Amino acid sequence: MSDPIIIITGPELAAYGFPNGHPFGPDRHDAFMAELEQSACVPVLDRQPSREASREEIESFHTPGYIDLVIKLSEAGAGYLDGGDTPAYPGVYEAAAHTVGGTLDALQFVLEGAVPRAFNPIGGLHHAARNTAAGFCVFNDAAVAIAIALDRFGLKKVAYVDIDAHHGDGVFYGFEDDPRVIFADVHEDGRFLYPGTGNRSETGKGEAVGTKLNIPMPPGSDDSAFLAIWDEVEAHIEAGSPQLIFLQCGADSLAGDPITHLNYSADAHAHAARRLRTLADHYCGGRIIAMGGGGYNRSNLASAWTRVVENLAGCDN
Repeated sequence: MSDPIIIITGPELAAYGFPNGHPFGPDRHDAFMAELEQSACVPVLDRQPSREASREEIESFHTPGYIDLVIKLSEAGAGYLDGGDTPAYPGVYEAAAHTVGGTLDALQFVLEGAVPRAFNPIGGLHHAARNTAAGFCVFNDAAVAIAIALDRFGLKKVAYVDIDAHHGDGVFYGFEDDPRVIFADVHEDGRFLYPGTGNRSETGKGEAVGTKLNIPMPPGSDDSAFLAIWDEVEAHIEAGSPQLIFLQCGADSLAGDPITHLNYSADAHAHAARRLRTLADHYCGGRIIAMGGGGYNRSNLASAWTRVVENLAGCDN
């Protein structure tokens, strides 16, 4: 039986993307939505517009000084928000604030019981740190949502699962010492790919030791390799008994992505979504917030994210 699922969408959200042929262009949203509209899930899709997150909400994770810098360079329409990967353009602050607001609305819809699951295709900007942009990510919507779920909604334990080819370093280091965040990240080995982090030995700090799981994958890893490690991810999540699951389902781990070296198919993403739905039904009342993350081959991201939505909603058969 299919469940309704909220899809955060709209032109303000689609505007998050960089010009002049940048891999993270503003066409990614529409490429996904065009594919999704052909899915058997259309009858259960609840499309909701994004909104601009407030500064107070963004400050749940990011420093005031960094937010000031984003506003300044957004108004100037030039410069870089980090060492050279993440350029400013006119209106980048508002576009980035919509990625955060979209994920926060997804969080509110799910935690208040409107629907059990929601998806923000342009969310999952997992590289941004508290005080800087990084890797095409201006604000870390996932980290803001995690902080608000814990500190404002009062959840005791949440899980964050990341299957993007790149390690979710902004989330990992942002909550490295927080035992309330059960973290599991399957990514291309950092010896071969940005940001170079996410070693097996990185399991958390202080009271959070053991709550973090990093699984680096060799370049060329395919679906069989992904399935071989997936039971470890599930066991880690089960051990934490979370009240909510976040899924960052970057599609740059699929074969043919122009900037990564993994060889998954969309079946890997479908499997992850389907199995996390089962875990969420057992531990979290079904509650999952999914976010698109990376993916620079438009056909790949459209296919992978559509399969994620179909499996989260239960209309994949």
